[in-house]
Amino acid sequence: MWAGERKAIDVLKENVDPDAKYIWFHAASLGEFEQGRPLIESIRKDYPEYKILLTFFSPSGYEVRKNYEGADIICYLPLDTIRNARRFLRAVRPVMAFFIKYEFWYNYLHILKHRNIPVYSVSSIFRPDQIFFKWYGRQYRTVLKCFTHFFVQNNESKELLGKFGITEVDVVGDTRFDRVLQIKEASKHLPIVESFTKNAKKVFVAGSSWQPDEDIFLKYFNNRSDWKLIIAPHVIGEDHIKQILNHVEGRKVVRYTQATVDNVADAEILIIDCFGLLSSIYNYGTVSYVGGGFGVGIHNVLEAAVWDIPVIFGPNNKHFQEAQGLMKANGGFEITDYDSFYEFMSKFENGDEFLENSGKSAGKFVMSLSGASKKVISYISLDK
Repeated sequence: MWAGERKAIDVLKENVDPDAKYIWFHAASLGEFEQGRPLIESIRKDYPEYKILLTFFSPSGYEVRKNYEGADIICYLPLDTIRNARRFLRAVRPVMAFFIKYEFWYNYLHILKHRNIPVYSVSSIFRPDQIFFKWYGRQYRTVLKCFTHFFVQNNESKELLGKFGITEVDVVGDTRFDRVLQIKEASKHLPIVESFTKNAKKVFVAGSSWQPDEDIFLKYFNNRSDWKLIIAPHVIGEDHIKQILNHVEGRKVVRYTQATVDNVADAEILIIDCFGLLSSIYNYGTVSYVGGGFGVGIHNVLEAAVWDIPVIFGPNNKHFQEAQGLMKANGGFEITDYDSFYEFMSKFENGDEFLENSGKSAGKFVMSLSGASKKVISYISLDK
């Protein structure tokens, strides 16, 4: 990251077309990039006269997407100093900028405002406990007045901003709903997973799981041969894979990287020991589980819900609006321990109607909240 930031200005000097009009998108990391991606690709398709500059703060975003074909230039964003901000903006001279979700770079934003460059905050959420709204946050709050317009996820955010005199706000929802629909449309056909699930009555897909998650669902499935189990752990290191294997002794387990269409057909458990397949694998599930809820927070529940299957997750989901909404829609289910997991799984096993209705509710929830990207594009009026 340090090296990339130091090279960023040189990257711009070498690659910026001085006659082009650049739209700048900034994402902290990979998750924020995925939120901004529907906007990037919509502009790329419908307004080819603009070029796209994409910047990242985190290596976990840049290293994964540094070769993304949807942007003309991709680099790190140098640290937020007045000198860096001036050099950066002098090098690229964007016609507008988009900051995705929780991105508030004080010097960049103040200089953008001074230069009358429109700046938009997309898919942002605001809560009273953020520093902007504390009694000592007056100075931090000035950065919010640098934005031309906010496209927030919920009414609470709009009302909170309004209390502090910020009224250029529209509630459009979360562009991630548009992104998961894109992902679904471009999903991969996976012959190995298809062979594994072909004769299964029911399939449980555990995505982005951690050890606390696995301790719960492996205990449940160890004595149930009527379910097939797909585990896509968040960490695919050998130590973690061996830890999972130790939990499932006596069952036929196949690792994806060692699987063939033939040897996986009669397996009971398939471990996904590679990246890039999970969003497509959910398509083969009957019930899904999304990990992280017993740690720092749940991972992407929408990637599972979009396939019309119920989603189970752990208790650390309170700041994840999509999980809260999924529960209200009766498509998502919070567990706190083994007993609560057992309770929901019993309902799924013994009630086909409950299972079907839960899955339909999950899919409808995603569809009902799609369209945020179109609302943003229509507001900024790129045809002008």
